[in-house]
Formats: sequence, C-alpha cells, structure tokens
Amino acid sequence: MALPSLSRRRLLQGAAACIALPGLQARATIAGGKPISLVVSYPAGGGADLMARLIAPRLSEALGQPVVVENRPGASGTLAAQHVARSAPDGSTLLLDASSYAVNPALFPKLPYDTATAFTPLAVLALYPNVLVAHPGFEAKTVADVIRLARSKPRSIAYASSGNGSAQHLAGALFEDLAKVELVHVPYRGGGPALNDVMGGQVPLFFANVASSLGHIQSGRLRPMAVTAKLRSRALPELPTMEQSGVKGHEVLEWNPVLAPAGLPAPLRAQLAAALRKAMGDPEVLGRVRSLGGDVFDGNEDAAAKFLKDQQRLWGRLVSERGITGG
Repeated sequence: MALPSLSRRRLLQGAAACIALPGLQARATIAGGKPISLVVSYPAGGGADLMARLIAPRLSEALGQPVVVENRPGASGTLAAQHVARSAPDGSTLLLDASSYAVNPALFPKLPYDTATAFTPLAVLALYPNVLVAHPGFEAKTVADVIRLARSKPRSIAYASSGNGSAQHLAGALFEDLAKVELVHVPYRGGGPALNDVMGGQVPLFFANVASSLGHIQSGRLRPMAVTAKLRSRALPELPTMEQSGVKGHEVLEWNPVLAPAGLPAPLRAQLAAALRKAMGDPEVLGRVRSLGGDVFDGNEDAAAKFLKDQQRLWGRLVSERGITGG
C-alpha cells in the first residue's frame, strides 16, 4: 500500500516542479538572477532617491531578485546617465533619473551620450506638479495680479529657482513666455535655499515642488497661487491650475523616468516594465505618491517613451528660444 502512495507523492512533486519551473526561468532571465542596480542620478535624500527607495523592494518582489539603489550624483544627472548608457543591455543596470533628463540635451549640447539612441525607456513612475508660491507679504494675491504688476513694470518682479535649467527655472521661463511678461530669474544652489529666501522675503516668487512646500503653505509661511498641472492637486484641491488662472498651456511637471541601456531585448523590456507597473500599483506606493501631491503615470513603456520625446521637444524649444544655459 505504501508504494502507490509514494509514487503518487512523487508524481505530484514532479508536476509541481514542472509548474514552478517556467516562473523560475522567467525570473532568471534578467542577468541570470544577479542583483539589479537601480542607479539614481541625484544624491541620497532627494526626490529621485526617495522614489528609488520606495519602489526598490516592490520591484525586487515582482522580479524575484535583489534590487540595489546606487546613487551616482553629479553634472545635472549626466554622470549616472553615462554610466548606464555604457552598461550591458541585460537588464541588470537601470537608470532612475529626474525631469532634467528631457532638458539636458538642449542645455548641454556636448553630452557624453546621445539621449535619442543611448537608452531604452521602461517607465515614467509618477508626475508631480509645481506650485507658484509667494511670500505672504507680497502685494500680488493671484496669478492675474502677478501678470498685471509684471506688465506695468517689466523686470521688476523676481522669482527664485533651484538653479539654471532646473524645473523651477523652466516653469518661470514658460510662464514669462505664455503670459507675455518679463520677470527676473534668481538661481540658487538647490531648492532648499531658494525656498528659505522666499519665506524670508528676499525674493517674492518661487515655482516650488508641492511636496517640499506643502507644510510651509499649510503653516502660512508661503501663499500658494496656482499649480502647474492640467488638473488640480489632491494635496491642494482648492487651488486653481495655471490654465484656470488665465495662463493657457502652462504645464510643468516633475517626474522620474526609468531607463535601461539601448539594445535591451524586447522580452526583457516587457518584463521590467510590467514589474515597474506592479511596483507603482502597490497601495503603499500609491498612497505615498498621492500624499506628496503626485499621480502615478498612466501608461506602459511605449507611452513613457512618447512622453519623454514630447517633453524633450517642449523644453528643447524653450531652452533654445530663451537662450537658457546650464550652470
């Protein structure tokens, strides 16, 4: 009686192994299952690093192999991008960048790689609007007030940014372009110092990141005027968009793309993109993104690639027309 039972058990074990084998093989297709390096183009503690460390455990779970965050800051993200561009296209080295990815080709004409051909887009993780904020004592209360004052006295109103070519700088430049006004750009070495000087009254305006400015808005240290997205922010639902405030076409978003080196095989691209979508669909990740005023990107790897090209065209035109330089 024991022999049939043992045979049955072995048959069941064999069947289970056959069922599990395809899944194991699929997981092992990424560089033989070795750790995946998620290379972040900015320092630890910043927005890109925050996103990387938020999704890394979920990405690891989805792929069934370790995912390690590696910070390689410097040169507006181009050092990390160069490292990934030169890596093997086997899925083991990925780039998690920021919205500067779309600006750098126009800002730095002599990059050590060709943005158009050096990468395989996998995803855009989330979209975060900026918010135009003012020092509470500034006389303009609304976007319409800013436009009226700027037109009556060209180049009399200043706005801060985290540096030349930054998302905040470009938000201001696009605002000038669309609203037909002339402001004075005051670049800082980072968003923190810029935010502090606006709260201190040294500069009246700043296109701030919603996440970093939300607490100061809620405490009354900053007065918000409008968000730079097509839809209102969940974090500031009472605040109008720039378009609702009369500046048609003004949309400036901060976002984080994930890219692999060029030449990544199509099956690997699909597998990595699906794993990234699964990671971004995690309830904790969704909650964190929304608490910071953002929204998860709604689209697959092809939609992400189109989004990146559209952003490059938009900012390339603006950088060229306004003579914006890096630094």
